[in-house]
Amino acid sequence: MKILVIDGQGGRLGRKLTESIRKSCPAAFITAVGTNSIATSAMMNSDCADRLATGENAVIVACRTADIIVGPLGIATADALMGEISPAMANAVSSSPAYRVLIPMNLCSTYVAGVSGNSATILEDAIKHIRTICEKEDHDRKE
Repeated sequence: MKILVIDGQGGRLGRKLTESIRKSCPAAFITAVGTNSIATSAMMNSDCADRLATGENAVIVACRTADIIVGPLGIATADALMGEISPAMANAVSSSPAYRVLIPMNLCSTYVAGVSGNSATILEDAIKHIRTICEKEDHDRKE
């Protein structure tokens, strides 16, 4: 299972995601792509990603081969994350054949209805869903 984690700004969410995914799906191949070098560095410090990259082209290329794309909701929205998500990046995420697990955040002039302020619960739910997908893939592969 190839999992792509995309994050920007300070990379804190991406770091938490890579750490949690590695614990929940140890066999997964994790690629972490930061929209900027600070985000990539934060994900690198988790020491949980198999590959790391930075920038627009890295997002576009990685979206082509990922089975699952994980990140904040803004990665599928042009000009999100204070402008770090280019239209090309958002298009790559949105048009990828990968399954997307997007973490809702009420930031950058966007309100996601129904999302409480408890980001820990949202992150746990996302990781639980990713684990279910990985387990199903492992089960299907064994049959």
